[in-house]
Amino acid sequence: MQFNRRQFIAASSAVALAATATAQSEKKYKACIIGDTKLGGYGHQIQNAFRYRDDVAIVGLADPDEKGRAHHANGLGAERSYADYREMLEKERPDLVAIGPRCTVNHRDYLLACAEVGAHGFIEKPFCDSLDAGDEMVAAVDAKNLKWSIAYNFRGMSLLQRAKKLIHEDDLIGTVLEARGRGKEDHRAGGEDLIVLGTHVLDLMRFLMDVSPMWCSADITMEGRPATPADVRRPTEPLGPIVGDRVHAMYGFPGGTVGYFDSMKNPDGNGGRFGIDIYGTRGVISVRVLKGDATIDVGWLDAPNWAPVGSEVGWKPLPDSPVTEPPIPANARNRIIIDDLIAAIEEDRRPRFSVHDGLASWEMIQAVFESCVQGGRVALPLADRTHPLKRWS
Repeated sequence: MQFNRRQFIAASSAVALAATATAQSEKKYKACIIGDTKLGGYGHQIQNAFRYRDDVAIVGLADPDEKGRAHHANGLGAERSYADYREMLEKERPDLVAIGPRCTVNHRDYLLACAEVGAHGFIEKPFCDSLDAGDEMVAAVDAKNLKWSIAYNFRGMSLLQRAKKLIHEDDLIGTVLEARGRGKEDHRAGGEDLIVLGTHVLDLMRFLMDVSPMWCSADITMEGRPATPADVRRPTEPLGPIVGDRVHAMYGFPGGTVGYFDSMKNPDGNGGRFGIDIYGTRGVISVRVLKGDATIDVGWLDAPNWAPVGSEVGWKPLPDSPVTEPPIPANARNRIIIDDLIAAIEEDRRPRFSVHDGLASWEMIQAVFESCVQGGRVALPLADRTHPLKRWS
């Protein structure tokens, strides 16, 4: 059966990912928002995460910046506002919390404080700034059977859900051989790009490959020479230490499949390469994140040689699908994640956008730095959970 664009959009709302999450709960949840106008703000409209649920009341917002606090509290209609997030959590005892700052330096403290009062929630990516902190965060969540999601909105898009099904259930591209991903390669190209955008690309690598890697081997350079401890520096945002303006990483997956991530400072910038390609024995599925990060293009190359020069074979949409995911307004982009989060609470299951996935992609990032420090392949999971660049420098 062939779908036109309108039929596909209508049908995509009923995919398995959201099927159990669309019905509104009869229970009224209390929600709080944690932001910091001067330290990471409210990444990707996370302050709006709960406002589209009729069963959620936003009772509090915390922000140490007075003007930012007033602005966002008024915009959300929050019942009360606080300068101190700990005071808010203690007084409000919320069911749900959204942690908004995109800077990771306080993520551990935020989430541990939320876990202390028994709150479920939603956190901006990247998840943390060191593996030992991430381990502590996940352990705190698991100890109380709390449900926490992370802002990996791309994996929830219907085209990516369909791509995964076509790869693993319908055998569209045959046996998967490798994956290739790139960051944005803007002014953050290299180590910072690996953290900020690589967290999405590496999550999609795990998602589309449907398995986690067993090892990583990486090469990092700075201005064309091998990176050294003296090159370790702070990124443009507080995200922990970084190194390199060129990163080349290779991951080994079970069965011999490999994945690559690259980000390189260059005079032409990204050129629209931000995304990931999955290569199989019968073809390729390509995912590109479009300008503004509001949507994606997904294409299919039905060619086992991956480069059908001179033939009539070319890129086309996935079967029974449009090329482009319908754009999602910025202030509603996290809605599918929140619907799934509340369904996970009520069904007592792990969210489909779990902080466990956030920790897994962060470990893939840290493995790149660990390989640079060690000068060779490193096994995953990493044995040393401290930050490799802090040890190196």
